[in-house]
Amino acid sequence: MRLVFAGTPEVALPALRALIASARHDVVAVVTRPDAPAGRGRHLVRSPVGALADEHGIEVLTPVRASDPAFLDRLREIAPDCCPVVAYGALLPQSALDIPPHGWVNLHFSVLPAWRGAAPVQAAVRHGDEITGATTFRIVKALDAGPVFGVLTEAVRAGDTAGVLLDRLAEAGAGLLASTLDGIEDGTLVAVEQPADGTSYAPKITTEDAHLDFTAPAIGVDRLARAVTPEPGAWAEFRGERIKLGPVTIAAGVGGDGERLAPGELRVERKRVLAGTATEPVALGQVQAPGKKRMAATDWARGARVEPGERLN
Repeated sequence: MRLVFAGTPEVALPALRALIASARHDVVAVVTRPDAPAGRGRHLVRSPVGALADEHGIEVLTPVRASDPAFLDRLREIAPDCCPVVAYGALLPQSALDIPPHGWVNLHFSVLPAWRGAAPVQAAVRHGDEITGATTFRIVKALDAGPVFGVLTEAVRAGDTAGVLLDRLAEAGAGLLASTLDGIEDGTLVAVEQPADGTSYAPKITTEDAHLDFTAPAIGVDRLARAVTPEPGAWAEFRGERIKLGPVTIAAGVGGDGERLAPGELRVERKRVLAGTATEPVALGQVQAPGKKRMAATDWARGARVEPGERLN
């Protein structure tokens, strides 16, 4: 089939590479978000999907909005049979959805109808899901509600951050998307409507959402820290300044007597830095103070000269 691939960030690259390498399909163009300023010089930079397309001599379309008449006209000229989508990052109007005969087929990183929305992997980690996965479905006007072509499942491992889990799903999902398009082309795959029950939503996570609340149980602090790693990154306040925090580890207690620390209270030990929660304390991983590089919590605590009783808020 003639394909126009829509995607923007690095997580879409495994799928795009798989389709470029496919002997059955021809990626004739990609649709991606417009070049954006980056770095100290704020120079315009191509998205990862756009850069990969450039490497392969594939036409790159960068509409500000997918409803732009010029973009829609060009898409009609290209005449794709199907438009696979992975993390494009913009709404698709019905005028665009109607152009390819086989529609737009999205690779979404959850087992639908669970965790529809922008941050399904983060939601799975934050809520302690044991199993997640990926789904291919035909895009319709309602959010992530279209009929399903295929599903794969993936265990959420202990210690998984959202970034690590998403990388695994992106690699596995690339094969799922390719096989879905194969099935669509030869007519062996029929989309099935999603079940009415079990729907949940995963909105985009903001920086404020990533503020660690040490009055929560340790398991909640641990899950949130992993869910927002690497983006937008966990944080807390220390001495009135915001510090960035990496994933934490739940500690069994402080000393043999099982003494607890107050929520947010810090205790510096020789090999670890503990912070109290509503239950067990957690051991901090990496810490980044304002204007400093990211470093081990013990190095940060020594440099900051953390005093007994000081807290993270």
